[in-house]
Amino acid sequence: MNMFRTRGLRRAVWALAVFAALACGSASYAADTLNVYTIWSERYATEVFKAFTKDTGIQVRHLRFSSGEVLARIIGEKSNPQVDVFFGGIADAFVAGKKEGVFEAYVPKGAEAIPAKYRDPEGYWTGVAMDPICFMFNASFLKKNGLAAPASWQDLLHPAYKNGLLMADARTSGTAVSRIFSLVKAMGEDESFAYQKKLDGNVQQYTESGAGGALPISRGQAAGGIFFIVDALEMQQKGYDVAISYPKEGVVYGVEAMGLIRGAKQPELAKKFLDWAAGPEMQKIYEAQKINLIPTHPEVRLQNPALDMSGVNLLDLDIEWSGANRKRLVERWVKEILK
Repeated sequence: MNMFRTRGLRRAVWALAVFAALACGSASYAADTLNVYTIWSERYATEVFKAFTKDTGIQVRHLRFSSGEVLARIIGEKSNPQVDVFFGGIADAFVAGKKEGVFEAYVPKGAEAIPAKYRDPEGYWTGVAMDPICFMFNASFLKKNGLAAPASWQDLLHPAYKNGLLMADARTSGTAVSRIFSLVKAMGEDESFAYQKKLDGNVQQYTESGAGGALPISRGQAAGGIFFIVDALEMQQKGYDVAISYPKEGVVYGVEAMGLIRGAKQPELAKKFLDWAAGPEMQKIYEAQKINLIPTHPEVRLQNPALDMSGVNLLDLDIEWSGANRKRLVERWVKEILK
């Protein structure tokens, strides 16, 4: 497979990505336009912002990047913010950004209805969805090799997967950071890094975005990988034969959040959006538009059985801890796994 990259090329691609994220065009401003960074797919983001515009008349201009790229961009633009809202990012990125002083505390109207574990106690971010980590594998590959869908982290070390796994790059992807958190919670930090060194031998490529490997796996260009459930179910919805499973040792779930950028050019429009998005009507869009996220608002009933996590070992993750340790764990991953 020609998707394999050497370590040097990985670093070169990363350097170019960071340069592009920080140097490329700025968001344009208009009195009636809200500017947003999001990590959500174009389809998901468009449905949400279209509904907001329909309800309020306020136009939304959005740019989409991976979670790590958005955080780097917001920090890099701290003295001259280019957007008003960060929408859909993993909560630990907001915790890390809060420490950098790039977010403004704002509690959206009605946000108190959302359980406290999905909100920042100081109002710097509000969680609008849950998104657990899962395994996604090409079903034909599994059948051809006489393998069941993996049910343990240890299953990913099987020789049949050598050079066949696609994983997200922790320097740019919130999916990858949640993968690391899952392993640390399931195994302990040192054991998890020892495990990742072994796992690296089966990795074909570390992709820039969390969903980057989903389509190649679905098309049979790789065996499988680790994703947020939202991206895995999207492949099933598109008709691809992929197997979704969870490790018995457990996984963490991302809390997808939103927050106000400090120094936003359009703070009042931003607050109107945050107020609107904190209510139950926004999260009802998930079911209506087949957006495979788990609502955080108690008034929104989960109807998709594929999102029923009652049989999954979900590991609780302290979001303040994850935000405080995100940078350190990513740096350790780069040093020990990508060396």
